[in-house]
Amino acid sequence: MTAASGRTAAHRESTPPGPAVPPLHHRAGTVLAVIVGCQLMIGLDTSVVTIALPDVRTGLGLTTGGLAWIQNSYMLAFGGLLLLGGRAGDVFGRRRAFTAGIVLFTVASLAGASPTRGGGCWPPGPPRASPPPSPRRARWP
Repeated sequence: MTAASGRTAAHRESTPPGPAVPPLHHRAGTVLAVIVGCQLMIGLDTSVVTIALPDVRTGLGLTTGGLAWIQNSYMLAFGGLLLLGGRAGDVFGRRRAFTAGIVLFTVASLAGASPTRGGGCWPPGPPRASPPPSPRRARWP
């Protein structure tokens, strides 16, 4: 028996060696690219909400405090859905939950960005007529 391990030499020879340190995953670059792409999508989505705030203010007649609630409610919903997505990853598998989340996010983003009638998101309507030309004279010839 050795003092360091507490096992005999015969015991060490009969047991298989422990798991080796796994090598770096050969798709680490791909995984990193997907994660960076998803982080970019999150950043762009947050920027879209921030950029849309002046139009939301004029369209809904909100005060500055109301605009803060718009941004806060977006971030609270994002955080709550992030927790739900983590739980879905535990239940259904990380890859399946991640793929479903990316597909849902992409479809929702495309639906929100689609040109529609009346300012709503869905269903898409016929294209809007262009506004009549401005009666003002151009500054530059």
